Amino acid sequence: MASSVIFISHGAGASPFFKGSGHEKMVSCLRQMTECLIRPKAIIVISAHWEATQATIGSGAHPELIYDYTGFPEAAYQIKYPAPGNPKLAKRVFDLLEVAGIKSKLDSERGFDHGMFVPLKIMYPNANIPCIEVSLIKSLDAQAHIKLGKALASLKDEDVVILGSGFSFHNMRAFLTTPTHSSQARNLAFEAWLNDTLTSTSCTEAQREKLLTQWEKVPAARYCHPREEHLLPLHVCYGAAGTPAKQVFSFDILSKMVSCFLW
Repeated sequence: MASSVIFISHGAGASPFFKGSGHEKMVSCLRQMTECLIRPKAIIVISAHWEATQATIGSGAHPELIYDYTGFPEAAYQIKYPAPGNPKLAKRVFDLLEVAGIKSKLDSERGFDHGMFVPLKIMYPNANIPCIEVSLIKSLDAQAHIKLGKALASLKDEDVVILGSGFSFHNMRAFLTTPTHSSQARNLAFEAWLNDTLTSTSCTEAQREKLLTQWEKVPAARYCHPREEHLLPLHVCYGAAGTPAKQVFSFDILSKMVSCFLW
């Protein structure tokens, strides 16, 4: 059965578009994952690169791109991804969050950040699927993001793909330094915990939810995520799915193991 909820590790800025960047396996994985998804009428992206005091929903009809990265060749700032927005879906998301008691607002001015357009340009290069972005909540509270996902769950039945765009490992200093046996062990230990937590069929959903809300207690958690904004889109995805992940795709980026999940 095709999936409608997905969490991806989206890579470093515009790197996936440049040869020799170490993102080749990621690009291949994202294309492979697309084959496992429903044919979406629309895509909701929860991006690690948008935080707001309250959940905010992009509602523009034709969002422009936000090149929110630095240090790349000029070509990185000429990337185009003219996917249409979906104001009607944005309002529906707003209404669902309101019913769930989650404060939110619509934003018709904000464009698509690279947490959205970089992976979607790989996955859906024709840019013909309407998309909206939903922000993280600036408190970065894990339980609040699971609740946000639960509020979106009904959209799975409407051929909407819910896509969390972040990173299962996001220690940028570690990415830029030579790996050691100790650093690799910490990376792999957290990935193993995350994979087991999301796929295990031996725990209840209440137990799984508790584990995810207490992720900081896991050894190496704060090494892998000094700040949790790249992990929390996964919490939104789990909230929307409410079941064990069906598939895990793991690969390395710059000598660090990362994962993507399908529900």
